[in-house]
Amino acid sequence: MLDHVFTHLVSAHRNSFEAALLQRQAVEERFQVDVFLGDISFETSYSLPGEERPARIRVDTSLDWPTWSQTSYRSWAIGDDPDEPPEVLVEIAFRVQGLDGVPDADPLLDALPETLEVLGEPLVRGPATIEQMLIGDGGPECAIEVTYEGSCAIDEATLEDLSTLEPGLAPLGREVASLLVRIADLPFSFRPVDPIDD
Repeated sequence: MLDHVFTHLVSAHRNSFEAALLQRQAVEERFQVDVFLGDISFETSYSLPGEERPARIRVDTSLDWPTWSQTSYRSWAIGDDPDEPPEVLVEIAFRVQGLDGVPDADPLLDALPETLEVLGEPLVRGPATIEQMLIGDGGPECAIEVTYEGSCAIDEATLEDLSTLEPGLAPLGREVASLLVRIADLPFSFRPVDPIDD
């Protein structure tokens, strides 16, 4: 059985990003259940409106609803007092790809805050990761990514009224949109887009 608190969270997340006028990258969306462990996860990607596909600048988000958290939620739902409140694991990654050569990570790190807030909990920024791929003409195509990670406890007041998830997540969509605009203004050098054959 799928816990409805998680589906509410996914819906609130989607509404938050779309209210901020971000464009969903539908091919990147996944809803998965680990049949062995029981963990449930949702992954999706968004970009600024009008980005090419695949988007050169995008944000990837992941929500994980672990088995122990599902158990805690069920205990609360039947009137027991769980040892810990249920929580969702959150990962938000800002990615710039299709770069012409290895980028300098400092401008991207300078443009991003040390933490992001989700449901009142801070997500901590990790180091920049640079990927490099050699393609047909011998030149490298690179990508750079900065990821925020953390866990967000869902308090009893929210569990009693799941409609509060949406206003709780609304600021996240606005902040992510603002950061994507800031990243788009950075002086990255992109490889030319390959022409699409008719």
